[in-house]
Amino acid sequence: MTTKVIYTTKNLKSLNLRVERVDWTRIANDLDSNGYAVVPGFLSQGECRAQINRFSSNHEYRKTVVMERYRFGLGVYKYWDYPLPDPVQILREELYPRLAVIANEWMDMLRIDQRFPAAFEGLNAQCHANGQRQPTPLILKYGKGGFNTLHQDLYGDIHFPIQAALFLTQPGEDYTGGEFVLTQQSPRAQSKVTVLTPKMGDMIIFTTNFRPIRGSRSYYRVTMKHGVSEVLSGERYAMGIIFHDAVR
Repeated sequence: MTTKVIYTTKNLKSLNLRVERVDWTRIANDLDSNGYAVVPGFLSQGECRAQINRFSSNHEYRKTVVMERYRFGLGVYKYWDYPLPDPVQILREELYPRLAVIANEWMDMLRIDQRFPAAFEGLNAQCHANGQRQPTPLILKYGKGGFNTLHQDLYGDIHFPIQAALFLTQPGEDYTGGEFVLTQQSPRAQSKVTVLTPKMGDMIIFTTNFRPIRGSRSYYRVTMKHGVSEVLSGERYAMGIIFHDAVR
């Protein structure tokens, strides 16, 4: 039996409320300290299964990428097309203003002369004016042996430094392996690796490409990448919420 997409007006309002109820002070502190923050149980099991069922749709997506063709890893991901599904659009619009505050604080810390608009519509307009008109939210599927090489989701000259991933399957039940991996490269130092095993429904908010770290005199910038370790069995699904659009 397949689970139907269950989003109604009530569900979508609930999604808005969940974003509001996140402890954004903790999120900011965790992002500052680690480059990532975990929001446990953000989506229900039914919502996760409903998103998985969207993967087989053909009309919702603008592009399908078979990862091994490009040596990105082993798996498949699909970029949604405009208009985005309601829950994906709501997450973009509702998460962004909270994260823009953090992103602008990072720009101040690093003395970077850049400011991000307060509302998502402002960032979206900047991207489109720069020729970045292709939506970047995506859903990913990995089978046994699947993995994703370390990377950064930049897509164009305009890129927002924070993004989110929502995990749609349960480790240990739907799949084994497939950990979420973050690496941090500090100047003149060895890389630091963080390995996370998020549960079904968890959301991880993490840096797209860098974060500030306080040094002895001021803040300095460290480079971060993310990827997925090899899936040992089963199928692993996740969706990504990236806020800037792509050139193509």
